[in-house]
Amino acid sequence: MTDRNAPDDTRTEVVIPLGPVRLGGTLTLPPSPRGIVLFAHGSGSSRHSPRNTFVAGVLVGAGIGTLLFDLLTVGEDRDYATRFDIGLLSQRLAGATRWLRTDAALAALPLGYFGASTGAAAALVAAAEEGGGIAAVVSRGGRPDLAGAQALARVSAPTLLVVGGEDDVVIELNRAAYTHLRCEKELRIVPGATHLFEEPGTLEAVADLAAGWFTRWLVLRQ
Repeated sequence: MTDRNAPDDTRTEVVIPLGPVRLGGTLTLPPSPRGIVLFAHGSGSSRHSPRNTFVAGVLVGAGIGTLLFDLLTVGEDRDYATRFDIGLLSQRLAGATRWLRTDAALAALPLGYFGASTGAAAALVAAAEEGGGIAAVVSRGGRPDLAGAQALARVSAPTLLVVGGEDDVVIELNRAAYTHLRCEKELRIVPGATHLFEEPGTLEAVADLAAGWFTRWLVLRQ
C-alpha cells in the first residue's frame, strides 16, 4: 500500500460557495497530481468520515488529489429526509465540481467521483449530468439503485461498484443497478466484508481497488 503521509502533500481547508450555502471541505494535493477525486459521503456522515478519509489518503499516496466536503449544512443534516434527497446531493456535488474547475491551476486535471452509501447515488447522478467531464466513478457499499435507471443509463464515466461480501441486500441492489449502466463497468465483492467494511483488511481492499481504478482511468485523460 502506498504512503499516506508524504511530506510534500498540500492540504488546504476550503469553503465552497454554492449560492446562499457555504460548505466546508478539505483539498489535498500530492506533487504533480494525476487528477482529483471528489468524495460524496453517505447519510449521516460528513467530510470527516474516517472511512472516506482513509481511502482518500491512499489515493493521495497514489498521486491523486482529493476533495472531501460536506454535502449538507449542519442544519440541513438534522432533517432525515434531506439526507436522502439524491437530487439535492447530486446538485451539491456538481456545484463543487464547477467550483474546483474555477481554479486555473486545477482546471485541466481529470476528475473522478467516489461515493459511499447514498453518496454513491449522488455521484452517479452528477456523473450522468456532467457527461464526459468525469473520468471515473467508484462506489463503496453504495446505493446506486437510488440514482434511478434513467440516470444510470446516461453515465458515461467508467464505474466501479464495490460491495462487501456479507452485505447481502446491498449486493442485490448493486447487481440490479449494474444492469442499467451502459459505461465501462465492474462489480467487485470484497469477501468477508459487511456494509461498513469494518473487518480487518477490508477497507484496505476497497482503497486499493479505488486507487487502481482511478489511476487507470484518470491517466487516460491526461
